[in-house]
Amino acid sequence: MKKIYLTFFFLIFSSILYAQEKIVYLDTNYLLTQSDVGKYVNSKLKKINDNNVKEFKETELNIKSIEEDLLKQKNILKKEDYEKKISDLKNKYKSYQEQRNKKNAELTQLRNKVGNEILNHINEILTQYSKRESISLIIEKKNVVIGKSDLDVTSDILSLLNNKIKKIELQ
Repeated sequence: MKKIYLTFFFLIFSSILYAQEKIVYLDTNYLLTQSDVGKYVNSKLKKINDNNVKEFKETELNIKSIEEDLLKQKNILKKEDYEKKISDLKNKYKSYQEQRNKKNAELTQLRNKVGNEILNHINEILTQYSKRESISLIIEKKNVVIGKSDLDVTSDILSLLNNKIKKIELQ
């Protein structure tokens, strides 16, 4: 009978020992926006986007100007000439839309590529950090309902990320 109690006692305490695994959480969005590399990449992407928007606005103004001139000449031009110019204007507008969609897609692709590269660096850091600190599980902060603030390792990972990489060149 004592052996049964003793076995039962060990089973209970062994499960309690497993419950002592170290679990922490981390805010990945904060790392992507507030790290040195994240700030650098975001500023470069913003600059590219601003240049694209400026170019788009210039093209739009050019197309609107052509349209206004064409409307002024509507009664003066022959019907065939007017229809030809309208067709050319529609082609310019279609070309503009295609170019705009292409540049937006390229920017999105670049943003995803660089974001994944940063996340790969973060993953390497997390792997080393979890081994060094004997952490069993790292959870994304957005998936945590409530937790002790001392379990948040975002600042530790941020300093490690800033030490590891400062910028990624966009291509």
